[in-house]
Amino acid sequence: MRFEHLVQINDTRLPLPVLTRGQLWRGLIQRAEDPVPFLLGLDGCRIEARRAEDDATVLDRTLDFGAFQVEDRVRLEPESRLVQEAPANDKWPASRLTITIEEPQPGALFVRFLYESLDATESTQLDETTRALREEAYKSSDLDTVRRIRSLAEQGKLD
Repeated sequence: MRFEHLVQINDTRLPLPVLTRGQLWRGLIQRAEDPVPFLLGLDGCRIEARRAEDDATVLDRTLDFGAFQVEDRVRLEPESRLVQEAPANDKWPASRLTITIEEPQPGALFVRFLYESLDATESTQLDETTRALREEAYKSSDLDTVRRIRSLAEQGKLD
């Protein structure tokens, strides 16, 4: 399964405060380091290791969903991209989430979310209803992430 969508961050037609690229990036870092407030159903997160790799920071994490845990790796490429990869286990298919900040014009910020299942069998077994529901859940979660980042910015926690 592959699902991609774009969220506009700054829109002059809406009465929302403008976010800077730096604020948006710091919000995405918070989502990587403490995803519990951002992800429904997540009970906890432990950062197992943090290291520099080329021009990026890499986090090895354990996500606690109560009934099961997922080990993943997050690569933070400063102010541009976050790539989260989880290997398959008995309850979770191998997957990748790439979050990219796009700025086609100065101040015109967008965030692209790309979800990929790395398990070809899982992708072909999804019926259209299940696929549509999963895509709507992804969109909803991503819009919640943007709302949370806006809230943190309004509280001065991303400056």
